[in-house]
Amino acid sequence: MLSRVAAVMAPRTHNRRRVTGSSGRRREGRECEPQRFNMSRHHFYSAVLLLVVVMCCGSGAAHAVESNSGDAQLPNEVAILLPEKTLVDPKGGKGQSTTRNSFAAPSLVRAGGVMTVLAEGWVKYTGSHKTSSELGSADILAGYISAAETWPSIVAEVTSTEWRAHTVLGDGNGDDLVGVLRNPTSVGMDNKAFLLVGNYSIKFDATKNVWQEVGWDIRMLVGEATHSISSGRGEWIEWAAPISLMSLVPEKLKSELKEFMGGGGSGIVTYDGTIVFPLTARNQNGYPVSSLIYSEDKGNSWVVPKGVSPVDCFGPRIIEWDYGTLLMVTDCFAGRKVFESNDMGKSWTETVGVLSWLSTDAPPDPYGRKYLLGSIITAIIGGNNLVLYTQKGRYPPGERGLPNAFYLWATDGNRTFHTGRLSVDDKENKATANTLLYSGDALHLAEARGTGTISTIYFSRLTEELEIIKSLVRTWERMDAFFSMSHTPTDGLVGLLSNTAIGPKWMDEYLCVNATVTNGVKVQDGFKFPGHGSGAKWPVNSRKDNGPYTFANKRFTLVATVMINELKTGGSSNPLLGAVLDKAVSQFLIGVSYNTGGKWEAVFKGKTTTQSSTWETGRRYQVVLMLSENEGSVYVNGELVGSSETIPTSKERLFEVSYFQIGGDERGRGGDVTVTNVFLYNRRLSEDELKTLREGGDGSMRGGVSRVLTLLLGLCGIAVLY
Repeated sequence: MLSRVAAVMAPRTHNRRRVTGSSGRRREGRECEPQRFNMSRHHFYSAVLLLVVVMCCGSGAAHAVESNSGDAQLPNEVAILLPEKTLVDPKGGKGQSTTRNSFAAPSLVRAGGVMTVLAEGWVKYTGSHKTSSELGSADILAGYISAAETWPSIVAEVTSTEWRAHTVLGDGNGDDLVGVLRNPTSVGMDNKAFLLVGNYSIKFDATKNVWQEVGWDIRMLVGEATHSISSGRGEWIEWAAPISLMSLVPEKLKSELKEFMGGGGSGIVTYDGTIVFPLTARNQNGYPVSSLIYSEDKGNSWVVPKGVSPVDCFGPRIIEWDYGTLLMVTDCFAGRKVFESNDMGKSWTETVGVLSWLSTDAPPDPYGRKYLLGSIITAIIGGNNLVLYTQKGRYPPGERGLPNAFYLWATDGNRTFHTGRLSVDDKENKATANTLLYSGDALHLAEARGTGTISTIYFSRLTEELEIIKSLVRTWERMDAFFSMSHTPTDGLVGLLSNTAIGPKWMDEYLCVNATVTNGVKVQDGFKFPGHGSGAKWPVNSRKDNGPYTFANKRFTLVATVMINELKTGGSSNPLLGAVLDKAVSQFLIGVSYNTGGKWEAVFKGKTTTQSSTWETGRRYQVVLMLSENEGSVYVNGELVGSSETIPTSKERLFEVSYFQIGGDERGRGGDVTVTNVFLYNRRLSEDELKTLREGGDGSMRGGVSRVLTLLLGLCGIAVLY
């Protein structure tokens, strides 16, 4: 049950971004005004109690598909496009319905009251020419669903013997030619659906006795939800004839690039009504690049800008991060990258300041194959601007091996949490792609899962996950307002270890990433670590623990209140606080320790340097670690006790910052210390902000929040017992 609350985010109260929702409609966010605590306490407790119910109780609906993944708690889902089973009507509904060998590349769109699941439908080549078993044709199919229907009604509809999928676009096939339509990419605007499709043919060359790809094109289709859903089964969206967009590609790009197609998944509609689709192509050497195509007049005309991503970046996902600012997330050979454009794709610049949890370069994950990114969308939920995305991680957390489960993550660009597993891979069923749609205050997922070249499309309504997001976001608004009463900085605050603990878990007050304690003794607002090897690990960026905070590789501020209780003999240096690299032998990239001579020690790149500043037993100190690329600083009570400007950047070193060590380490080092109120920020704090934290009092306000969190987790425990 703890996994359901192990990852939660809070909205920022400063520098709030406005983002475009996945439905393509402009939805205005609201700023949260600070409330007086005596006015909001009742509502705060009520929100937490609601959260208890959401997290501790299931949704109650029956699963349409049984899970083969043990105790994995998966969302309600139904197999909507099944190989060799789902009947597909031909275009126009005239002719015999047929099946497909496999389905792939799902896309979700809503137009009017019609929700549509789009996908590639593959049929193996069975002609006379010898070829590999993978040669086949693909058309684009649609399954129509009423967005207003209840989940049981949807399941009953798509599992009935009369339900049909429909052909949206297909090319002619023959003995010497097969048509391939790829990467359906869609977005809705009012009652219209826009669909971008890549298209090419595979032709048999009898003179060379080989199959060759020819006739690459990108096509746009516009569909309109004109049919009444109550009129019966049929094509609820009427699709106009496709138009080719290749003539819109600038001649310079045509000479440099080839094999254009959509990015897959979803497009967006920006705040000013511009429709934007991701594009992918290859240069003349065969390396992928990413770009976009857009329309400023509701799809009447389209523009392909000249700007493209660096070479070897593909699989683009695009969101609008701020008014007029587009972000493009791509998978590259050197790791996942995020690019920014303020001129509608004419130029792209790599950015490390936003969506930092998605970009990584150490260690490299070529083309994002390990930590697969399924979908990324934006949504305004409860007046809060959020980014929702699906990404593979490990299940269960802490296990070694490749990531094997898709998780749903939510963030405001500051704190990040996951609501739980969406699907878990096994030998017979692995998820390869998925797409999210948030529309009409409902969150849906379409996912392709299977083995080898055969996959099924599953459809889910993520009701429980959405309720968790809503409840927790409301709670964190009040928590930030609560902290603001003591003038505690909340801008960039992503985690706090304080007064809440359950067994060996030191709970993050924001419920994002918890720390694990070894041989610690609980005290007010923290832990006492009484001897060698007694300490805590905070795995904020540990890949095996699904830690989401990759910003720890580049910039952070870690603030803790510490007291050295007793000087232990047997070692000249005792670790106190540090950012640990993910190496076989742990090493502080930056840290602080203290020696038996009464001196503080600064640690940079694993090298310890004794400082002139002194410490005393029984005295409280504010200890601060700051990292900003290659610059690191260590402060004690506001005084700089060590700094370095030669720390290797994340691109220069081979290892990531995996976790923060608090107290003693795994090698048995450590003294008798007490650590309380550990704050983690994703930015550098100013001297004034550090002073505010230092003078913030005894933490009684934070204790109030902790008591509520303890109640919440305790009730979850009771729910588990019964």
